[in-house]
Amino acid sequence: MRKQNGFTLIEIAIVLVIIGLLLGGVLKGQELITSARVRNLITQQDGIKAAYFGFLDRFRALPGDYNQATTNIAGVSTAACNSGNGDGDGRIESANNENVLAWEHLSKAGFINGSYTCAASESNATTPTNPYAVRLQLIYDDVYDPSGGTARHNLKTGGQIPSDILAEVDRKIDDGNATGGTFRFSAYDGGAGAPTGSGTCYSATAPNPWMATTVAANCGGASLF
Repeated sequence: MRKQNGFTLIEIAIVLVIIGLLLGGVLKGQELITSARVRNLITQQDGIKAAYFGFLDRFRALPGDYNQATTNIAGVSTAACNSGNGDGDGRIESANNENVLAWEHLSKAGFINGSYTCAASESNATTPTNPYAVRLQLIYDDVYDPSGGTARHNLKTGGQIPSDILAEVDRKIDDGNATGGTFRFSAYDGGAGAPTGSGTCYSATAPNPWMATTVAANCGGASLF
């Protein structure tokens, strides 16, 4: 009698089951990683917004714009950035580096973790970063889509965030529209190259959802106050 070589149907079925379980584990692990990144971004945005309003409540002034910071906040440097004080006009502007000074005011007043000291050039010593190691920005401007809108105080996430992550962030905290609501696309790069919005990070077709399937690697958002 001739002996047949090969796998039986039962053996093949067992192998297919094992492969299915492995693939399921990989996909579930990726889902957990994505969820953790989304939660991390949301937590960071919420924490800084809380710090912003807490600072405003305590000092009746905005971080970075506070013109009595060196008098009332211990440790604020007088060596750079308008001698440690803002101009007190109610806006955190790039003039006099108030947007950089804001992080020193917040950290020295104990509203955010870390210790930041303002300087003319932004770095990790002056500014906190997002989970992708790109700098945040707290400022009064209109660098968010749709472009040319009304300037508002906003907190930018910085770039290098995949568009599918921002899509999930927007769905959880706002309306899922990259050009509407209180969370929108921003071209601010934070030192990693400016993201491209329409057609890349989000769909050019209304209602302009973030690209969740065809993922763009370098995207960023802004939470409007």
